[in-house]
Amino acid sequence: MFKTNPARTWLTILGMGVGTSAVVMLVGLGFGLQNILLEKIVFGDTLLSLTVTNPASNAVTLTDATLADFKKIPNVQDISPLADFSSLITYNGLSANTDLQGVKASYFKYAGIAMAAGDAFTDDPKDGNDIILSSAALQLFGVSDPKDIVGRPVSFRVISGADQVPLNGNFTVTGVTNDSAAIYAMIPLQTLASQVGITQYDKAQVRVSASGFLNAAQTAIVAAGFEVSALSKTVDQANQIFSGVQVVLAGFGGIALVVSAIGMFNTMTVTLLERTNEIGVMRTLGASPRDIQILFLSEAVVVGFLGGMTGMSIGIVGGLAINYLLNLVATHYGGAAVAIFAFPLTFLGFITFFSAVVGFVTGIFPARRASSISPLEAIRYK
Repeated sequence: MFKTNPARTWLTILGMGVGTSAVVMLVGLGFGLQNILLEKIVFGDTLLSLTVTNPASNAVTLTDATLADFKKIPNVQDISPLADFSSLITYNGLSANTDLQGVKASYFKYAGIAMAAGDAFTDDPKDGNDIILSSAALQLFGVSDPKDIVGRPVSFRVISGADQVPLNGNFTVTGVTNDSAAIYAMIPLQTLASQVGITQYDKAQVRVSASGFLNAAQTAIVAAGFEVSALSKTVDQANQIFSGVQVVLAGFGGIALVVSAIGMFNTMTVTLLERTNEIGVMRTLGASPRDIQILFLSEAVVVGFLGGMTGMSIGIVGGLAINYLLNLVATHYGGAAVAIFAFPLTFLGFITFFSAVVGFVTGIFPARRASSISPLEAIRYK
C-alpha cells in the first residue's frame, strides 16, 4: 500500500487525521474550559469546608454561641467566621466605600481564596495591622498591577449608622486576592474585634475532618436554621456539566470522523479490487483465508493508527497555536493568559486506541470479502 500507491495511502491517513483532529480539538476545548473554571479552586481544605450564612429571615444569627454549638457536631474540625462592616478606605489621599471583613488566617484556605500578589496574613499578633484587598478594590484607586499596592499604607473608617469610627493603627497592604468581582478588604478578626464590637458574624467556614462527613454536618447545621453550601458539590455539578459538554463536542467531531472512516472504507474496498490478482497468487502459494483476512485487517489498523497520530498532532498543534494567539491578544490588552485547550494524556491515549479500532472496523468487510475470494477466480481477475 505504501509503495504501490503512496499518495492515496497518505491521503487516506490524512483524511482520518482531519476527522480525528476535529474530535481532539473540540474535546480539548471542553477540558480547557473545565480547567479554567476549576483552576482557581484550592483543593483540600476548601473541598472539606461548608459555607454557613445567616438565613434571610434572620430568625437565627451566627454568634460565638452558635459557633460553639457547631463545634460540638461530630467530625467538625474547625470553624472560621467572617464579620463584615461597611467602611471607607483611604489610599494615597483617595477615599472610597468598601466592605471591611474581619477573618482568621484559616479562612483563606477554607474559602479557597488565592492571592494575585503578596501573601495572606497569619494569626500571629505581629500581623495584626496587615490588610488584604481584593483585585476589584484596586480599581477604586486606578491601580492596575496588584504588586504596586503591596506594602503601601491604607486607613479605614468603619461606618456605624450615621457615625464613622476610624480604626487605630497603621495598616499595610500585604496581599491582593484574585477576586475581581467583589470590592472588599480583609483584616485580622482579632484586630477588628478589639476596635469594633462584634456581636454576630455574617458567614462562617465549617471544616470537617473528611469528605464523608460533609452531608451529616450540613444536615445538622441546616436543622439549626442556617443556610449551607458546599464547594465540593458545586465542583461535582460543574464536572457533570462539562462531561455533558465534552460528549456534545465529541459528537460534532465524531461527524467528521465518520466521514473520514467512510473515505477509508472506500479506499480499502478499491484496494481490494486492485489486489485481487495478488490475493489469488498468495492463496495459490499456500496462504489461508485467515492469512488474507489478517493481512487486510492489519493494514486497516495501521492506517487508522497513523490517522489517529496525525489527527492528534494536528489537533494539539492547532489548539496550542490558538492558545498562544489568544494569550498574545489578552496580555496586550491587560488581560490574564488562559489555556482554553487542554489535552490530558489519558484522553490522548484513548484517541490513539480509538483510531486503531476505527481502522479495524472499517477493514472488517474488505478483509472478509478478500478472504472469501476463490484462488482461481482471483488469478484470472484483471
